[in-house]
Amino acid sequence: MSKLLQQIQSPADLRRLPRTDLQALAHELRAFVLQTVSQTGGHLGSNLGTVELTIALHYVYNTPHDRLVWDVGHQTYPHKILTGRRERMNTLRQLGGVSGFPRRDESEYDAFGTAHSSTSISAALGMALAAQTKGEDRRAVAVIGDGAMTAGMAFEALNNAGVSHGGVSADLLVVLNDNDMSISPPVGALNKYLARLMSGNFYTAAREGAKAMLKGAPPLFELARRLEEHAKGMVVPGTIFEEFGFNYVGPIDGHDLDSLIPTLENLRHKRGPQFLHVVTKKGYGYKLAEADPVNYHGPGKFDPAVGLQKPATPPKTTFTQVFGQWLCDMAAADMRLVGITPAMREGSGMVEFHKRFPQRYYDVGIAEQHAVTFAAGMACEGMKPVVAIYSTFLQRAYDQLVHDVAIQNLPVVFALDRAGIVGADGATHAGAYDIAFIRCVPNCSLLAPSDENECRQALTTAFRQDHPVAVRYPRGAGVGAAVEPGFAEWPWGRGVQRRRGKRIAILAFGTLLHPALAAAEALDATVADMRFVKPLDDALVLELARSHEALVTVEEGAVMGGAGSAVGECLAAAGLAVPLLHLGLPDRFVEHGDPAQLLAQCGLDAAGIERSIRQRFGARPALAAVNA
Repeated sequence: MSKLLQQIQSPADLRRLPRTDLQALAHELRAFVLQTVSQTGGHLGSNLGTVELTIALHYVYNTPHDRLVWDVGHQTYPHKILTGRRERMNTLRQLGGVSGFPRRDESEYDAFGTAHSSTSISAALGMALAAQTKGEDRRAVAVIGDGAMTAGMAFEALNNAGVSHGGVSADLLVVLNDNDMSISPPVGALNKYLARLMSGNFYTAAREGAKAMLKGAPPLFELARRLEEHAKGMVVPGTIFEEFGFNYVGPIDGHDLDSLIPTLENLRHKRGPQFLHVVTKKGYGYKLAEADPVNYHGPGKFDPAVGLQKPATPPKTTFTQVFGQWLCDMAAADMRLVGITPAMREGSGMVEFHKRFPQRYYDVGIAEQHAVTFAAGMACEGMKPVVAIYSTFLQRAYDQLVHDVAIQNLPVVFALDRAGIVGADGATHAGAYDIAFIRCVPNCSLLAPSDENECRQALTTAFRQDHPVAVRYPRGAGVGAAVEPGFAEWPWGRGVQRRRGKRIAILAFGTLLHPALAAAEALDATVADMRFVKPLDDALVLELARSHEALVTVEEGAVMGGAGSAVGECLAAAGLAVPLLHLGLPDRFVEHGDPAQLLAQCGLDAAGIERSIRQRFGARPALAAVNA
């Protein structure tokens, strides 16, 4: 390891370095990030792009006393390395290791837990005003990316931050880390000069002096204000932020420490809301990542000297790929289909659909609420919208699901990727709650296919309905089931029995059917592939309840309010008292780690399912307590 980086156990060590050493430190830090991610997998391009910005922020601001909030947080590996976690970075995103996102319980330098986008400005504003309320002299900084700035929540926070509270304005700095937007003019000497000028004392004093002098003549004051805005707007895209009440500075080169540090030093001493626009490049310093930011956004393990390579044997088809192929096929068959995504084209498998059907593809940005209501509007006009959205992100549009889609009973299909445990991304990205929060909404149905072929059939079944239907499927590949072409449909609301056994019946929802089948072999139990969470196949549930001594429900979702609860409600409504065991995700947040390890930890692998059944029921299930 290089000598400069070895010296730094905390930002206090960083601040003791002479400024002339910082560029060399940036090279060392970037190399360490590349080395770490190549060995563990994780987010790469975004972290390579924030090296200099991270150094500058910790060099200028007195962290952790000053609060630093990173939006989304997948670009915080340099931050973690500089804040005492360098030696543990080899455990990144592994069970019991360093999280891939900021976590308050991991470090005092992680001021706010972030993994969903567009929350940073709201949180930092709350921190800034809390400090002022308590009479504490501290600064709050929100670092937000250009993608996250497309979300309504970011603008709600800007709108609130620009207004004084009890006559006091928040001492807040918002740093826009712009690495993809076309609004930015070329970054060069002129912009660097303007940034220093607009953040410096002379400019501020002149500006405030002119304000005070002209306030006695309102027409002249308004004219001067407009002239200033339009003059700045000719060379910088900051007018909109000025309208929110921020002092806009930038854009400046986010890889130029000689520009970043003086500008941040000026801004740290300014009162009121400040906005700094920095331009960075994803993958900066690693040519392969610069040239291919999409594939190097979140790679697995790789050799940095070689770059990403195609595997020797083709990997299994993923559920996301099954969805992408189905979407193209159904679009070709039905002109009413439109595909909608909240900025997850690649992650949701819509790249090919975008190429083939550009007029029916809508990426609405990181705006889940808008995506759902936008789909509702299209459905009102006779279109058949398919909203491709991660389970965890649909949580952000729950009101729209209820108010705009369900109450009006509109035929919107929700393709819920990443349902259940997601592995290395952890609790913030796990799709643990969609079963519970969808099944309680009238007019909504929810399907849970058990393999890749069933996924295609479930999507077709959902698309053919005239009401809201969600289809949940996990991240990655399943058992490798061959996907049949065509548009086969399921009988609506009907499950199927997969194995006939004795005494105990396992009702499996989704891909946990397969470990349930393995457990059933050891137990000689009956297994049903329920397929539908809602409408539940009540007839199948009651038939199995009457012909078996106990029922076991298995789902990769929260037990509380989940599919098992639906089975219990069905039995109660029919007046049947049958011993019932619910297996699913526990009432705690499941940490990051290997998905197979996490499922085993939750008792949802074959051995865990068998063990739970034996522990609960022993030799005679009928003697066990009823309705656990």
